Amino acid sequence: MGQEIGLVFDERYLFHNPGLYLVLERDPYPFATPVPHYSSADQVGRAKHLMDLAGVTEKMVRIDPYEATDADLLAFHTPDYLKRVAEIARVGGDTGEGAPIGVGGDRIARLSAGGVMAAVDAVVTGAVNKAYALVRPPGHHALADMGMGFCVYGNVVIAARHAQRQHGLKRVAIVDWDVHHGNGTQSGFYDDPSVLFFSLHQDNLFPTGSGKVTDTGTGAGEGYTVNIPLPTGTGNAGYLEAYRRVIVPALKAFEPELIIVSAGQDPNVMDPLGRMTVTTFGFREMARTLIEVADEVCNGRLIVSQEGGYAPEYAPYCSASVAETLTGPGEAFLPIGEPYGDRSYTLPSNIAPGKDAIDAIDAAARVASATWPVITS
Repeated sequence: MGQEIGLVFDERYLFHNPGLYLVLERDPYPFATPVPHYSSADQVGRAKHLMDLAGVTEKMVRIDPYEATDADLLAFHTPDYLKRVAEIARVGGDTGEGAPIGVGGDRIARLSAGGVMAAVDAVVTGAVNKAYALVRPPGHHALADMGMGFCVYGNVVIAARHAQRQHGLKRVAIVDWDVHHGNGTQSGFYDDPSVLFFSLHQDNLFPTGSGKVTDTGTGAGEGYTVNIPLPTGTGNAGYLEAYRRVIVPALKAFEPELIIVSAGQDPNVMDPLGRMTVTTFGFREMARTLIEVADEVCNGRLIVSQEGGYAPEYAPYCSASVAETLTGPGEAFLPIGEPYGDRSYTLPSNIAPGKDAIDAIDAAARVASATWPVITS
């Protein structure tokens, strides 16, 4: 297998239209100037623009997405939900709780799920070694019977099942670093020991009460869900300590055949929907860590799937930095820098983990060590 890096991107992703941002997901704000939805096309479009300007995309192999079929989606979602989304897409509306689509949005959501599936196809067959699926709408909150939190279909759940059913993989690991708990992805594998799921998220942010450290799976899947809820303001140092203490040891012990990253860039220092102060350095280091683990345990097979990230001026730099970590620096005129400036390196939370972050990581390590004794509790 070579070291080619794939990119899934399609301009149709930029046509996903969640409409205006609503009060209680129902009534528009009463302002003269309409308030756009946080999940706009800007973040993904600008990330692709930065990647182009930096020459990163020139180092990537294009992977064409395809629309997930009913059979693909039914690996997670219910028939009634697929029917409901198709009906909503005729006029536009909410597919559940805060997951709106515009007219024709069903096809774009299927293309998003199919984009991550296409990345699986390319990586597992050896066409590329790793891949970035720069897709939208995101997927990690979507439940079997409804959309949620901007997410329509469970992109990563569907892609992992595709890897198992179509390509015969026995063990898949999913690492979700989005600032919000990956409740939808968790629900897809909660009783399944063939998928090891990590969610690293701001404690009790969204969904409320979801992603407790004691939520570890049921039945045969007990211990194969690892939740690491972190306190507000954890920053680069705490995130990387969680990787070192919990995620990396468990991944190596599990020995997955494929690692999929739910890469929400909303832990970033400027994000309006999170308060975690992670900078581009932190995203680069999280990606680099998982690259190293993938190279060691699963022949380099790694897929990064776009999730959230809502700071219009900053989240694109985080996504582009992750892509550049996969490929190495491009040769174009624009380096992908750090828009937060020198402050990104002097924030206390980016120098050393705070005590509250250490306490949270200790708690996660104690719980996870019951299944993964390689973790130092």
